Amino acid sequence: MRNKILFILSIAGILAGLVSAYIYGMQKKPLPPVFSPASNPYAKGIYANGIIESHQKSGENINIFPEVPGVVTQVLVSEGEAVREGEPVLRIDDSVQRATVQQQKSQAEAALAMLEELRAQPRKENLEVAKAQVDLAGANLKSSQDQYGKQRRSYELNPKSVSRGVLDSAADAVKVARANLEVARKQYELTKAGAWIYDIRNQEKQYTALSKAYRASKALLDKYTIRAPADGVIMSIKVAVGSYISPQGAYGTYTGGFNPVLVMGSSQTRLAVRCYIDEILVHRLPQPSQMRAQMFIRGTNISIPLKYERVQPYVTPKIELSNQRTERVDVRVLPVIFGFEKPKNINLYPGQLVDVYIGGK
Repeated sequence: MRNKILFILSIAGILAGLVSAYIYGMQKKPLPPVFSPASNPYAKGIYANGIIESHQKSGENINIFPEVPGVVTQVLVSEGEAVREGEPVLRIDDSVQRATVQQQKSQAEAALAMLEELRAQPRKENLEVAKAQVDLAGANLKSSQDQYGKQRRSYELNPKSVSRGVLDSAADAVKVARANLEVARKQYELTKAGAWIYDIRNQEKQYTALSKAYRASKALLDKYTIRAPADGVIMSIKVAVGSYISPQGAYGTYTGGFNPVLVMGSSQTRLAVRCYIDEILVHRLPQPSQMRAQMFIRGTNISIPLKYERVQPYVTPKIELSNQRTERVDVRVLPVIFGFEKPKNINLYPGQLVDVYIGGK
């Protein structure tokens, strides 16, 4: 009985192995491709990686960096919003700089008030006081002369009536009174002449210096409000309220580097494609008047004809378009820019990678 059971189990194992071998040996039909890979539409076309960007007459997208460091207090725009030139888009904490501006403004105003005071001299009240001092000195001189005259006549009539010392003291009093009158007259002339021209010039220089310092500080205060440098669309905002930014930009949480605070582009109705042509293929580029190009959107069968715009006439090191890291090998590429009208039924955005084939007529 035991041998019979072992025989049955052996037969079942053999049958299971044969069935498994048959099932796994069957070839499955390959699934049809989701889309047909882009093929070269030109007989001698050149392939290139391309990246979509906003259409610019020259240069690339507008990367906005602050000119002063600080903490962001307001973000006044949103991504995708159209802005006009000069419109404020972001504000940085300016409390310290604003206080500095107010201080320098007060200093300039104080210097101006002092300058106006010097220019307004002589003051009427000061002139009247100086004139009164001249009159007082004149009265004192006359009183001293009268007193001296009386004592001298008395001495002449009777030398014993007035001592010689008293007579000499009266004569000295007249000299002192005459000197005081001369000093009072000089002081009156000085007051009447007004401020010294050199004092006025010195004060003018101080006022000019403080005014320029105030204007420079106020101009720096304006830098704490970032404004749109041109008409366009906000494509990317890399900061939020409370973020710290500097002239190097904003720290990227994911990249670990510094990025522009904002990125602006032109209207999204017309876009551009920047293609990077390998240096060994540059000589095969057709003349601009003969150049044709097709853009293929990755993951689809969609192709869009491109119109030649310009060549950036400077061969640069090849970079990874995804993260901008320089490659180990120094391979260089020539940027060629094409333009196209954005299709209404296709979603295309700046920064998107595409395949481009370039050929000639």
